[in-house]
Amino acid sequence: MTRASLDKQPHEVATMFDDVARNYDLTNDVLSLGQARLWRREVAKAVDARPAEKVLDLAAGTGTSSMSFAATGAYVVPCDFSMGMLREGKKRHPWLPLTAGDGTKLPFKDGVFDAVTISYGLRNVVDYDAALREMHRVTKPGGRIVIAEFSTPTWKPFRLVYQEYLMRALPPVARAVSSNPDAYVYLAESIREWPDQPALAAKLQKAGWSKVAWRDLTGGIVALHRGVRTA
Repeated sequence: MTRASLDKQPHEVATMFDDVARNYDLTNDVLSLGQARLWRREVAKAVDARPAEKVLDLAAGTGTSSMSFAATGAYVVPCDFSMGMLREGKKRHPWLPLTAGDGTKLPFKDGVFDAVTISYGLRNVVDYDAALREMHRVTKPGGRIVIAEFSTPTWKPFRLVYQEYLMRALPPVARAVSSNPDAYVYLAESIREWPDQPALAAKLQKAGWSKVAWRDLTGGIVALHRGVRTA
């Protein structure tokens, strides 16, 4: 599901994530300097899952992100295209209904979920416009979407420092803590090519989402985009 501009085929991206599954959460904590956990908490607040609601957690990986939704009493469905991630998640959280699925062709009926969320996975979809439409399709009228994605720092001097970190510091750090450092080189490249905050908001609106807004985290390194399905 990777974008063609990064010259990887869908099975190559799936294999890449399969390879990093075991140490994925630890590596993310190290590379984000501990910010990943803060960002995860902010996503949980934005989704605001409630008891008995159905929440779709896309690009859920090992299911770590799904735990905060399950803790509220919501029924959460973690969904990912990497079988390696799902197998690792099943070892850790055997009670979760981990589901294999392609973001452009979700294996769910129309209007099933009260909320749908995806964190740091939309970049890995070959046609993320189609993915946004699919998320709209499986969400109930009145339901909501929350997207956490790496974005564009808003302060230019900080943006330059951040881009230097991505392309120079991230690969050697990844070599020290990850089983597949090439996956994190891909990560850096995909972040640099990703649309900025207003551009992603426009794509959400085009896909049918209403009341679209975003909030920057850590100076815009990550942005939380939100929307509502009104019809």
